[in-house]
Amino acid sequence: MTRLISAKTMLRGAALAAAFGATLTSATAQDITLRGASMFDENHAFTKTMERFAELVNEKYDGDVKFDLRLNGELGVEADYVTFLQQGVAIDYTIMAPSNMATFAPSIPLMDMPFLFRDKAHWEAVLSSDVLKPLEKELLDKADIMVIGYTGGGVRNILSNHPIHNLDELTGFKMRVMGAPIQAQIFSALTAAPSAIAYNEVYNAIQTGVISGFENEAASIQNLKFYEVAPFLSLTRHAITVRPIVMSGKTFRTLPEALQTAVLAAGKEAGAFGRELESREDGEKLQQMVDAKQLTVLEFEDRDKLLEMVIPVQDDYAKSLGATELLAAIRGM
Repeated sequence: MTRLISAKTMLRGAALAAAFGATLTSATAQDITLRGASMFDENHAFTKTMERFAELVNEKYDGDVKFDLRLNGELGVEADYVTFLQQGVAIDYTIMAPSNMATFAPSIPLMDMPFLFRDKAHWEAVLSSDVLKPLEKELLDKADIMVIGYTGGGVRNILSNHPIHNLDELTGFKMRVMGAPIQAQIFSALTAAPSAIAYNEVYNAIQTGVISGFENEAASIQNLKFYEVAPFLSLTRHAITVRPIVMSGKTFRTLPEALQTAVLAAGKEAGAFGRELESREDGEKLQQMVDAKQLTVLEFEDRDKLLEMVIPVQDDYAKSLGATELLAAIRGM
């Protein structure tokens, strides 16, 4: 696999598409290159999972496929990736948060809804099943983006520039959330003051006092050194991440049938690989930051109360999406 890394300024839109070429146009092309993107470096679980995906495709496909994986946000942020995948330009596959796809598929953030999973066993059961198929269909129909696997496994907590131990201290907390409305609705119900801010602006926003913190998992906190501006981590454990491995439908349809089969099988296996990897590394990375005295970890005293407070918001959100039965199915697993 080829991995190309550049330190140049991020390119956008048509200029980026021109620089890296249009999506494959011939299903019989002899020289097939699939282009991937990661916001992170070679040590991040997303990158390792995409590398494993490439290895699996080449193991399963009796043909020549090259992989051009761009790292460190060279091709932009996840919001850019969604547009590129939907248009079929610049990149062919990536891993991203469901909330970033809400513009095209409003129901997709349901899989990323805070407090959706009871525990790791429940999370694994859902991602190993077909229960999320209705959301996958919506994403494909409305955005022409295919889910080919599920990774994730990071436990998300609140990171702040001052200690937060309980609901009283959470009240009015100015925090960044992802762009999907359900994220803001959940944390508003918990009496915080959420706002959607671009991910690449979070560090400066905390540093300048625009917000006092945000929510994330250990790998991203460590990778981007968010502990420098927000050294307190409150164990709300409000989410176990679901990160779809996605491919542009426009790209997928240009591939030979045998390669399509290999891609789907590789995506599923890479997802299982990534879930185990990220779950394991999540705890390790959190402990590393604690041991290095970069983070102070705080138990959240009212976590059971949080679980009760969000149920009406979750129910209303699912109803608005016509996904009441889907939410019930997830809860019932």
